[in-house]
Amino acid sequence: MNSKPPLHSDSRLLHADDALHEGSSLTPPIPWSATFLADDASTFAQMASTPMHPRYYTRYGNPLHQRVARIVADLEGAATGLVTASGMGAISTTLFGLLRAGDHVVAQRNHYMGTTRLLSDLLERFSVSCELVDQTDNQAFARALERPTAVVMLESPTNPDCSLTDVRTAARLAHCAGALVVVDNTFATPLNQQPISLGADLVVHSATKYLGGHHDLTAGVVVGSEALIERLWSTQIVMGATLSPMDAWLLLRGLRTLSVRMERINASALTVASALAVHPAIESVSYPGLPGHPQHSLAREQMSGFGGVMGLRLRSDYAGTAAFVSKLTLAQHAVSLGGVDTLVVHAAAMWAGSLDDEQMRQTGIEPNLVRLSIGLEHPDDLIADLLNALDAGFGSSHSG
Repeated sequence: MNSKPPLHSDSRLLHADDALHEGSSLTPPIPWSATFLADDASTFAQMASTPMHPRYYTRYGNPLHQRVARIVADLEGAATGLVTASGMGAISTTLFGLLRAGDHVVAQRNHYMGTTRLLSDLLERFSVSCELVDQTDNQAFARALERPTAVVMLESPTNPDCSLTDVRTAARLAHCAGALVVVDNTFATPLNQQPISLGADLVVHSATKYLGGHHDLTAGVVVGSEALIERLWSTQIVMGATLSPMDAWLLLRGLRTLSVRMERINASALTVASALAVHPAIESVSYPGLPGHPQHSLAREQMSGFGGVMGLRLRSDYAGTAAFVSKLTLAQHAVSLGGVDTLVVHAAAMWAGSLDDEQMRQTGIEPNLVRLSIGLEHPDDLIADLLNALDAGFGSSHSG
């Protein structure tokens, strides 16, 4: 008996949810309903008692939620998944679903700012302690895990400086200590990195970024085993981090083109990073795809592509860095990342409202740091825009 060869990720983005197709329309309809009808009392009882039932109550599940979760779980090599109203909705649901008072968490000093605030501030209110370690130091994880630990929270590459975590080693250490491992895979996407294959138990995404890809939705996804996802779902329906049917439809549409977008973004980002790395006004470019990145060998081991985000450190101060960002015309000055447009932010300006000075120092957010997220523009045009701004200088603080 002939068996079909496994599909490539390009095809799985289009067909992983085929079994959930309903009706004759090629594009799935949007179920604009908060609640769904049951044929009889026994059917209603079955719907009410089925976790993540797609046609009971949209806070519990929705047909489009189910399709999105199926695709992302398939790409990540997970059994199933859960969608949420934002990336922080996915992270909060995951941590609150796994932890209880008295638990200990080991996490990185470098995390997305929302994650940092959740770990450092909010969890403390519920008597959960958190130890932050240098993500580039495997021994730091080992030392922290000498204390009984419930969860190890990882993010690789990190926001905004693109440092990496050795996910395989951190996961091995965590499991030896009896801890679960959660990895934020937003920057890499499932096409460039699959943390479950490296030992993670759960993978979270801000789907607002690359998975959606068009700057027009906010969403989150978490994938893992059926038992863990059902456990998180029971927390989510209480917290109410529910993705709207419209945003779920937009996310499903965005996922269909993820492969072609990431192929272009991976290639363009490497081209742009290489051009900037040799400019005299640039102190350093932090991009895992560059051979000069201190963790380039690790990036090649655990990633198949390096994404579109890079951290630029200018030979300048805060004012000069702000002036450089303002001189750009093609790269758009806006928060977020991972969409069709190239976006740029002055990191110190963006994080100042969320992190205190010590947190910024510990996470490497220096006054001269710029985060650049490459979109779908031609790389030659992006390089010209960036070099024009660099060559124009950016005030008296520019040190050439």
